[in-house]
Amino acid sequence: MAARTARVELTGAAEDLVRRLVAQHGPVMFHQSGGCCDGSAPMCYPRGEFRVGGSDVLLGRVAGDAPFWMSADQYVYWRHTHLTVDVVPGRGSGFSLEAPEGVRFLLRSRVLTDEEWRRVEAEPPLPTGADPPD
Repeated sequence: MAARTARVELTGAAEDLVRRLVAQHGPVMFHQSGGCCDGSAPMCYPRGEFRVGGSDVLLGRVAGDAPFWMSADQYVYWRHTHLTVDVVPGRGSGFSLEAPEGVRFLLRSRVLTDEEWRRVEAEPPLPTGADPPD
């Protein structure tokens, strides 16, 4: 089976931070909710510490094997975009693993190109939290 169209990636700085967080906390995962304030930033948790909802969408894996989930409601708005997770100075959420580091994760986005969108449309639907784990 051909690889899916990339929907999410990390900048080099974000990938370095994720590697440090994995060294400290073990495997991690991301979740992007549709909430306000800190809920609008991608949150990084120890894998298994955040319960994914049945309708949450798995956009892909970053930093090797860290799953990046998005709430279904948020995905409706972001489905036409490619997301890049970056890291910037500032106070992260108290719940996200980067908070004590004095930085926070931030999403940057761009609209998928026509070619990328054609590929996405031809692919099977993205997995959800209701699908059996692979």
